[in-house]
Order: sequence, then structure tokens, then C-alpha cells
Amino acid sequence: KLWKRVRVRFVSLAFYGIFWDAISGYKVTNSALAELLFFGGSRLRQEDYAPRIVEHPSDLIVSKGEPATLNCKAEGRPNPTVEWYKDGERVETDRDNPRSHRMLLPSGSLFFLRIVHGRRSKPDEGSYVCVARNYLGEAVSHNASLEVARAV
Repeated sequence: KLWKRVRVRFVSLAFYGIFWDAISGYKVTNSALAELLFFGGSRLRQEDYAPRIVEHPSDLIVSKGEPATLNCKAEGRPNPTVEWYKDGERVETDRDNPRSHRMLLPSGSLFFLRIVHGRRSKPDEGSYVCVARNYLGEAVSHNASLEVARAV
């Protein structure tokens, strides 16, 4: 019954294929060779392409309480959204919680108003990646470690 509701009028793909995503419909796994009509009738434009990371974050050593920035810049069409992950867990930023000390900048970089580090809790120290996504796919940056400088 589901296939009766899906109308695909024209497809031109290399056999990298398309797959079905129950939430958003068809997704194309190759960004270059597609012309496809989705449910809503919106057409995949040939100039659309999957995200790619053009600036990867670098390792940082920062003093407790100081500001810091992990850079990440991605491109794609449509413009990708960027999320950050620390040690495999999604990072909460000011977009999730206005009181957060971490800010997601328009460029995609992660800005720390101050590095939080205590004896028992080290919420900012760890390994970070940024992930850029649009409907054509996702790109993951290289790992970058954020380390808190030890007081001497």
C-alpha cells in the first residue's frame, strides 16, 4: 500500500542507488547523478550535492575557565546542518539550552565561553567530531581532542 502513495516520475541514477528512509522518504546515496521526484513533488536538482568538510577541527590544550573554539566548516547544497559529538555523544549547545556554555557558531564551529573542568567532572575534555548533514548524506570531520592544561 505504501508504494501506491509514492510517485516517482523520473529517475536517472548511477547504480549507487537510493534507499528508503521511513521518516523522510527516498535518499540518494550518490550526490552527482540524480534527478528524482520525491513525495511532495520537490525535485532533486543536479546542482545539489552531499556535504563535505572543508575545515577540520584541530587538537586543543586549553586552561580551565578560558574560552576555546573547535573549528569546523562544511559545504554542500542545500547548506548542511552541523552537529558536534564528544566521545560519541551529541554535544548540547546554546541551541538546545540557552544556558549552555557551548555555542554553535553560524560557521559550524563550536565555541566554549569557558572550559569547565573539575576534580570529579570533566565535561569539556574529550574527543570531538563535527557532523554535517543534508538530505543527500553526511560528512564526518577528523577527531580533535580537547585537553585541559594541568596547573603547575
